[in-house]
Amino acid sequence: MTQTTTEPRYDVIAIGNAIVDVMAPCSEDLIEELNLNKGGMTLVDAEGAERLYQAMGPAREISGGSAANTLAGLSALGAQCAFIGQVADDQLGAVFAHDIRAVGIDFDTPARTGEPSTARCLIFVTPDAQRTMNTFLGASQFLPPESLDDEAVAAASVLYLEGYLWDPEEPRAAMRRAIEAARAAGRKVAFTLSEVFVIERHGDDFRALIEDGMIDILFANHHELEALTGTDDFEAGIAALDGKVPTLVVTRSADGAVAISDGVRAEVAAEPIDAVVDTTGAGDLFAAGFLYGHVNGEPLETCLRRGAIAAAEIISHYGARAETDLARLMAEKLSQ
Repeated sequence: MTQTTTEPRYDVIAIGNAIVDVMAPCSEDLIEELNLNKGGMTLVDAEGAERLYQAMGPAREISGGSAANTLAGLSALGAQCAFIGQVADDQLGAVFAHDIRAVGIDFDTPARTGEPSTARCLIFVTPDAQRTMNTFLGASQFLPPESLDDEAVAAASVLYLEGYLWDPEEPRAAMRRAIEAARAAGRKVAFTLSEVFVIERHGDDFRALIEDGMIDILFANHHELEALTGTDDFEAGIAALDGKVPTLVVTRSADGAVAISDGVRAEVAAEPIDAVVDTTGAGDLFAAGFLYGHVNGEPLETCLRRGAIAAAEIISHYGARAETDLARLMAEKLSQ
């Protein structure tokens, strides 16, 4: 890796799916009428997305997507961030751009003309608080390598990549190019595995990146660790990656989290909360807390505590964006 003496402009720059969450309350009858997979996440095509949108009542729209959620958490803590992701030149594309910029994140990827339209996740919330999600990936799957700002990537301490986006060909090529730009500038590359099904499809790619020393910080939950390493023994899974990833961060839901960095191991318990309301975004915000501590040179255990605090805040309410002053909450919790 080439070392750079240039002071970074950003703490973290991320590449991910640019998705607008469209959320509305609905009756049990509507779920049945639309034949939706209650409480689950289903991929839909453009026609299906339009049909469901028309059936929705008054909705709340907010920019989402895994990596974008992580950046929103980082920005709330005071980090300087930028996002690279593809929207279409349409109404929801404008919503996404406005929302992400409004929380202080730089977003300069040019909107894409023509079809498909901007990605959206249509979320129906029933009276029992269940979220039924229907996702149209749309334009987010068409991020071309040439839309990358190599200088912006090189100007960030950490490049953060979302595993979900490894599936389509164009974004995968864009992320490979971004890895090259980051490493040429002596920056760190962080990667989140996102979901077991992503590893099942692209595990060989991910294992090759790890073997080639392309990933500096790897985020996984215990299920993803098992899928990546092929062992259901947690400690054996961690041992399989020993020495291959400078920093490994593994979350274990209610059992807390573990991180190993350059031979140093730290563990934290999950933060106690009154009730788990919605686990959507927990991993995204855990990564936000951890990365904030990391870019500020904090001890490994403090980085994990920040992640656990952020994750606990997010699962205590609906939605994947913090609803309290995250910086103040962390300051209070870390001082106890």
